[in-house]
Amino acid sequence: MVTADQATVANLRAARGALAGEAVRRMEDALPWYRAMSAQDRSWVGLIAHAAISAFIAWYQAPGGRVQITADVFGTAPRELTRSISLQHALEMVRTVVDAVEEQVPSIAAPGAEPHLREAVLRYSRDVAFAAAEIYARAAESRGSWDARLEALVVDAVLRGADSEDLRSRAAALNWSATTKVVVVAGSAPPDPVEENLEGLRQSTRGADGDLLVGVQGERMVAILGHHDDPVALAGELVVFFGPGPVVIGPTVDGLMAAGESARAANSGLSAARAWPGAPRPVHSDDLLPERLLTGDPDARSALIEQAYRPLAEGAAHLLETVWTYVELGGSLEGAARALFVHPNTVRYRLRRVSDITRWDPTDARGAFVLRIAIIAGRVGDLST
Repeated sequence: MVTADQATVANLRAARGALAGEAVRRMEDALPWYRAMSAQDRSWVGLIAHAAISAFIAWYQAPGGRVQITADVFGTAPRELTRSISLQHALEMVRTVVDAVEEQVPSIAAPGAEPHLREAVLRYSRDVAFAAAEIYARAAESRGSWDARLEALVVDAVLRGADSEDLRSRAAALNWSATTKVVVVAGSAPPDPVEENLEGLRQSTRGADGDLLVGVQGERMVAILGHHDDPVALAGELVVFFGPGPVVIGPTVDGLMAAGESARAANSGLSAARAWPGAPRPVHSDDLLPERLLTGDPDARSALIEQAYRPLAEGAAHLLETVWTYVELGGSLEGAARALFVHPNTVRYRLRRVSDITRWDPTDARGAFVLRIAIIAGRVGDLST
């Protein structure tokens, strides 16, 4: 501890107001961000400058004592001020106050006490800078915890299908931009360390100019991805941050407010994905419509009927009959041709038409399975109406 000189202490007390005023004037001249602040925030910054000088005097005259810098210097300002002033600006402010005091050392220090006072100013400025860094670190941690809770609320609201202005405002608070295209991706939670994987997920999303909201719910992780161009392609690049097992991408929707639809499909697909061991990773929820239907998903049943059964049932009659006969006979062109009393090339042509109309190829094992389930579901639906 630097030994205090009582004459110097007296001079410091007498010059306290002038030193604080000089520090504020220097900030006005040298710091554009200070001039741009509101009058209320500038007054808080001025109070901090006054408190810093007063606390320095108390610290300098207390041999062996220790002033609580955080409370004495920054305790005069509201915590919200950390949102108005960055850490860089806070350090610039400290430097300006120190310069104002250090410049007056020759006129304030008693004869022979100038080196002691200068050393005290430098030591105290170091402690104030560390205190400022600590405050901002705590504020960042607090905001991080709050943002995590807010993010969890938004993800939960999307999963529940909420559609309200609260959802929009909460997402905006998390810097979600006005993205037009959104998908929801569901998979298993990443292994430990979970936070490192989540941070990698966030960094990769930001690097691709995308938006991300992510929630870990038990063993499941749900990511809401927004992108102005192609969120599905972005989702494919982020699969590595999920845990082992299936990863399901919901359909693309317009905006966050419609993300509940994508979330329902992604979660339904994740519940059913294990029924298709050969599914790609990631797999689109629409590619799991049969498995989702078998788990009781009404949206999957409706989608299968509208996309596969209805176009065939309401189109040329021979298409539905042909594809059903073909799959019933185990995918035999010749067998289907004999049963339908047509040439095998006719069966082949009709099957190509089915593929064009429904996007599922009946000559492929997976496509034949999807079409078979769709036709059964459609016929059951027709019987119940």
